[in-house]
Amino acid sequence: MSHAEPALAFIVDNDDPGADLAGRIHRDRAAIREHLTEHGAVLLRGFDVGGVDGFDAVVRALSGAPLTYSERSSPRSTIKGQVYTSTDYPPSEEIFLHNENSYQASWPRTLFFHCLQPPATLGATPLADTRLLCQAIDPAVREEFARRKWMVVRNFRDSFGVSWQHVFGTDDRAGVGSYCESHGIAYEWLDGGLRTRAVREAVHKHPTTGEPVWFNHATFFHVTTLAAELRDALRASFPEEGLPTNTYYGDGGRIPDEVLDHLRGCYRTATTRFDWRLGDVLAVDNMAVAHAREPYTGPRSIAVAMAESYPD
Repeated sequence: MSHAEPALAFIVDNDDPGADLAGRIHRDRAAIREHLTEHGAVLLRGFDVGGVDGFDAVVRALSGAPLTYSERSSPRSTIKGQVYTSTDYPPSEEIFLHNENSYQASWPRTLFFHCLQPPATLGATPLADTRLLCQAIDPAVREEFARRKWMVVRNFRDSFGVSWQHVFGTDDRAGVGSYCESHGIAYEWLDGGLRTRAVREAVHKHPTTGEPVWFNHATFFHVTTLAAELRDALRASFPEEGLPTNTYYGDGGRIPDEVLDHLRGCYRTATTRFDWRLGDVLAVDNMAVAHAREPYTGPRSIAVAMAESYPD
């Protein structure tokens, strides 16, 4: 049985208790891919996944070989191969809506989440349709971002936050420089750390449907999107140009507070949610749907994989 619900994702239920999920995907791959394009997310529920190895097989069956998590923006741990933990932030913290790696020169087209252990309370992975979000944003705001683009500035320090070694997967400065130069990232080595700047498009066309999508980290990475206590502590500790992460218009201009308030409001209005069940697998079209994480209690464990690099 398959059906769509208000939670955005198209739900595919197991109609054969003896079937494994990879087998169902091989059987119905074309239809599942169509639902993924139309709805932006597909929730595969009630199947015998077969643990982390089975999850890897599901990714390969629907999208091909999983990608390595590179140019990281958040702490993750490798479970096995290219299957990772979801972001290792404290359970009490919300993770705001975003599209995976939209600050990079390329990104995964498809994301996969697998519930190994549902939380006791909350802990959903909220979703928001970036096609509808793009329509909901004030046209003047959207057009200004389309014209000026957006910039992310990141500061990596040896003594604070995620290190550049972790982000770039190497301790070789020359290797980091080569990576930045080939991926459209300006960089400068500072005393005790590294500063990078990248200018990216804010509005993209979906590669399959041609629809405009709001696909960027301009809101997520802005200091004002952080919880008030953390935001105030960072501002007290660093000058604006030294904040761990912050965003601007692509020409370096500051994004007004009222614009960021408007964008956050549009994201939240577009948000839908569902409660995780043990064994669930969620496939997300990363350009059509943004995702987030609610705070939670209990031992929540969600495995994550990414696939289909775009642009190639």
